[in-house]
Amino acid sequence: MKKEEKIKVGISIGDLNGIGSEIVLKTFEDPRMLEFCTPVIFASVKIMSFFKKHYKIAANFHSIPNADKAVEGKINVVNIWKEHISINFGKEDEKIGEYAVSSLVKATEALKNGGVDVLVTAPINKHNIQSDTFNFPGHTNYLAKELNCDSLMFMVTDDLKIGLLTDHVPVKDVPSHIDKTLIQNKIDTVYNSLIQDFGVTKPKIAVLSINPHAGDNGVIGNEDDEVLKPVLDEIKNSGKLVYGPYSADSFFGSESYKNFDAVIASYHDQGLIPFKTLSFGHGVNYTAGLSKVRTSPDHGTAFEIAGQGKANESSFKEAVFTAIQIFRNRSEHEIYSKSPLKIGGKKM
Repeated sequence: MKKEEKIKVGISIGDLNGIGSEIVLKTFEDPRMLEFCTPVIFASVKIMSFFKKHYKIAANFHSIPNADKAVEGKINVVNIWKEHISINFGKEDEKIGEYAVSSLVKATEALKNGGVDVLVTAPINKHNIQSDTFNFPGHTNYLAKELNCDSLMFMVTDDLKIGLLTDHVPVKDVPSHIDKTLIQNKIDTVYNSLIQDFGVTKPKIAVLSINPHAGDNGVIGNEDDEVLKPVLDEIKNSGKLVYGPYSADSFFGSESYKNFDAVIASYHDQGLIPFKTLSFGHGVNYTAGLSKVRTSPDHGTAFEIAGQGKANESSFKEAVFTAIQIFRNRSEHEIYSKSPLKIGGKKM
C-alpha cells in the first residue's frame, strides 16, 4: 500500500519586522508537528537562519527552489529572494511590506497550482503592503480575487464561529454595503462552509442586527426592519435554520451563541470584539468561500513585542491544525457527495 502523503502547508512569512517569523519557528520547533504535515515557508533560508539565531530556536531548514520539491519530515523553505534584509523589529517599513507581499504572492501561486495543499498566513501590516501593484485591505480580499471566489472572514474555534457581513469597511459606511444580495451570499457561504468544512449536517445560524436593539422598531434606524429581516424571513422559509436579527449587546454575555453553529455579525468590531474576548490566542481566522483552504492566527503583527521572544504561537499552531482538518473534511465531503453513488465499482 502506498504511504499516504502528508498535507503540505504553505506559509507566507508576513511582516518580517513583526512576530510572524517567531510564531512560525516556535510552532515547528516541536518535531512532532512534522508528523502532521509538511511545512513549506516562502521566504529565504538566509532570513530564516537569522531569526533562528536571534530567537535561539532549534530548527533546521531544507532549502528548495519551489514547493514541488518539498521533503516530508523537513522544514522546507522556498528561496524567493537572496539579498540581505535589514530587520528592525517593531518598525513599519515599506520595503519590508514588499517582502511580505512577495511571500504571499508566491505562496498563493503554489496554492493555486497544487504545490501546497493549504495556506497559513503570518500577520501582515495592512498599511505598508499598499502599492500600485498591490491594493488590498488584507489577505481575504487578495485571495478572493486570485481564486475568483466570494470570500468571507470566518473567525473559528471549536465552540464559537463568527462570520461577517462586512469586514474592513468604515463603520459609517456599513449600512450602505448591506443589501439583499450581500446578506444571501454571506449566509450561503457560512452555511456551505459549516457543512463541507466543519462537518455540520444541519447548520443553525444566528444573525446579529445592524443597529442597537435591532432598531427598536425604527427608533434607532430602519435598516433591520427594511433590509435584514425580510431577507432572513425569506431564507428561513427556504428551509435553512437561520434566525435573527438579534441585538448584539446581550447576545454573547447571555451565552446565546452556544445555541448556534455559527453567528454572522453585521460589521467587523461587532463580531471580532466578542470573539477575541472569548478566545484570543486560540482562535483562527479562516477565509470561507474559497476553492482552497487558507487560515491565519487571530492576531496581528504585534510590533510592540516583536523581536523580544514573547510572542505566543498558540493561535498560529491552531491555524495550522485547522487548515489540515478543513482540508480533510473537504476531501471526505467531496467523496461522500459524489453522484451517482458507486459501491464496488457499480452504480447503486
